[in-house]
Amino acid sequence: MSSIKDGVIIILSSPSGAGKTTLVKKISKINNYIISISHTTRKPRTNEINGKDYYFVSKKEFNTLKRKKEFLENAKVFRNYYGSSKKFVFSNLKNGKNVIFDIDWQGTRQIKQKKLKYKLITFFILPPSRKILLERLYKRDLKDKLIVEERMKQFDKDILKWKSYDFVVINDKLNICYKQIMKLIKLKKSKVKKNYNHKLIENHIKLLKK
Repeated sequence: MSSIKDGVIIILSSPSGAGKTTLVKKISKINNYIISISHTTRKPRTNEINGKDYYFVSKKEFNTLKRKKEFLENAKVFRNYYGSSKKFVFSNLKNGKNVIFDIDWQGTRQIKQKKLKYKLITFFILPPSRKILLERLYKRDLKDKLIVEERMKQFDKDILKWKSYDFVVINDKLNICYKQIMKLIKLKKSKVKKNYNHKLIENHIKLLKK
C-alpha cells in the first residue's frame, strides 16, 4: 500500500501525433508534478534538448542500462528504444511528487503488470480526426512522406489499445483536453468513481479508421 504522502503515477499514451507530449509538458508546470524523462536511442528533433525532453543515448548505453535492470519499463517504438529510469521515478514518488509518463501502450502494460504500491492513473489520448492527425505529423519534424505513412500505419494498430486505459480523451482543443484530464486526476485521487462515455469513444474510433 502506498502512503498518503506518496505521489501518483500518471500515464499518458497516444498514437504518434495525438498531442500527448504537449499535454504532459503542460501538466508538468503544475506544482508537485514532474515528468519521467525517458532514455531513448533515437536522434533528437530540432527543438529537443538532452536531459530536458529525453536522455539521448547510444544503443550500447541503452542495453547496458537495460541489462542492469535500471528501467521501470522499456519498449521499442519505430525502430528506436525507450526506457524510464526506475530510480528517478521511485525517488520522486516517495518524496510526494506525481510522476507523469509520456509512453506507449507497451510501457503502460509493463507498469500495470508490476502491480506497484503506488496509485496509477492511465489516459489514452486520441486526435479529433485523421485529417488533423496527418497535419500534425507533417508540421512536426517529419517532412519525410515515408515516415508519416509509417506513423499512420502504426496509428491503426495503436488505437486498438484504448480499452486497457482508465480514461480516454479526445485532444481537439488543447486547453479543454488538459482541463478534462486534470479534473479526472483530481476525482481519481479523491477515490471518486468516474467514468467516460465509452459509446462516444467507440464511435470516434470508427471515424478515425476511415
